[in-house]
Order: sequence, then structure tokens, then C-alpha cells
Amino acid sequence: MHLQFIGIDPDTGKNGSPTAWVDLESADIVIQSYTADEETRAQCVENTAPGHAKGIPDHETVIRIPARLAPMLREACDVAERAQL
Repeated sequence: MHLQFIGIDPDTGKNGSPTAWVDLESADIVIQSYTADEETRAQCVENTAPGHAKGIPDHETVIRIPARLAPMLREACDVAERAQL
């Protein structure tokens, strides 16, 4: 696996680090961010995708990505698309 660093939340300071990378082998976008609180997790369970069982599978989690990271996510998407070519 080779992760390409894309960017970090510009307002992160030293006590948090929402960050985006792209795995150049699989073109997966890898995100480090804040763990969603219980209210957010409950809302995700209640708004389950059609045709899917309610709940969050053990191998998945819910995270919150600050809006400030949106430019890095756009760049990560572009890098991921190029990695698939």
C-alpha cells in the first residue's frame, strides 16, 4: 500500500487532524477524522440506505468530516480517479 498525503484540516492546530490520503494501489480514499457522536450514529441507523439492514456493521464506523476538508476531498477524488487509469 502506498498512501499519498492529500491534505489536513487547515484549522486543526495541534489537537486534532482530520486528514485525507489516497491509496495509489487501490485508488481508495483514506480519511482520518472525528468519531461521530451517538446522536449522529443513531440518525445514520434511522436513515439506512434502502434495501439495507438497519445498523452499522461491526467492520464499519461513522465519522464526521469537517467542511473545511472539502477541498482536500475534491483533490483526493481527482487523485483516486487518476490512479485508476
